[in-house]
Amino acid sequence: MNSEFISRLQKIEGVLHTYLPSQPNGAWQSLSFGNIDSCINGSHLANLLAPCTNLVELGGKRWRPLLLVLCAEMAAETKKSSQTEINLAVEKAYKITPLVEFAHTASLIHDDIEDAADTRRGKPCAHITYGLDVALNAGSWLYFEAASCIKDSNLSDSEKLRLYELFLTELRRLHLGQAMDILWHRNPSLIPTVQEYRAMVRNKTGTLSRMAVKLGLLAGGASLEELEKAGVFAEDVGTGFQIIDDVINLTTGNPGKKRGDDIVEGKKSLPVLIHLENHPEDSERLTSLFQKARAEGIDSPAVEEAISLLTKSGAVDKAKEKGNEIIAKNSEALASLFSNSSSKSALLIKDLFDSLQKKTK
Repeated sequence: MNSEFISRLQKIEGVLHTYLPSQPNGAWQSLSFGNIDSCINGSHLANLLAPCTNLVELGGKRWRPLLLVLCAEMAAETKKSSQTEINLAVEKAYKITPLVEFAHTASLIHDDIEDAADTRRGKPCAHITYGLDVALNAGSWLYFEAASCIKDSNLSDSEKLRLYELFLTELRRLHLGQAMDILWHRNPSLIPTVQEYRAMVRNKTGTLSRMAVKLGLLAGGASLEELEKAGVFAEDVGTGFQIIDDVINLTTGNPGKKRGDDIVEGKKSLPVLIHLENHPEDSERLTSLFQKARAEGIDSPAVEEAISLLTKSGAVDKAKEKGNEIIAKNSEALASLFSNSSSKSALLIKDLFDSLQKKTK
């Protein structure tokens, strides 16, 4: 890891812990809930905090909040006239990092419920550890809790309004993408087009990258036009990483998950769509394998049979190549947004994406 990232990540962890403490405290409770009945105690609050803090503390790359901060630095270096103004802009960025990281965490809790997944980051999923009702409620709460950092900031009312609008729009888009994904994996014979798949991923996964970049640029003083332009680059970077994630699922297996669990869940990932574009005659066979894998679980022979089919046709390799191409193209465009891709922050953005790509190879 680039040593430049370490101090930034440590600061991000401190902010995340402030707005999602492992144990409730008076300042946090007042910010989150205002005045509540005195009979409410730690055991009640634990049903919200525990599933969320447990997942956050299990790790995660934290690349989205780091990207948020780096984008704020990049914009501020261009837009602000003094070092003091730059520092203030970057402090704003740190303060709002929970928006993207908590939204991401909440989406994982819900995603695991909707996919009937067993593990996340190498441990049992929240709905298995705490129960479906507790996990579902805590994940929903965390989407709202994320916005407490806006309330706690010393931003102007107009700046706060812009943050709320941006955050809520991206959350709505995230749920749209998830709705599309659910439609396809609940219907084994329903095969989306590649264009529909890309649209789904831009919203389900790309929205978090887009949110991180737009929030960072907003804190750094970028214009709304620059935010929109950068958002397109960012959502495509997120799309590229999701494609690579889908490839890893079919090859080595994602960290903390089981190889081929996308087959069990019926995910119509890009390797599947590429294979069917070139071999439409395999549609019924793949549908049958998906159905068998869902019925029999991760140890079903259908899982490896499906993976073998996608691998031998070259679809997995083609998807990986496409994912890496999308990441390289759009990360360069994002770092060059202000026509100075050799600035320190721009170089760090490129290094961040390079390091993330290396971990997928």
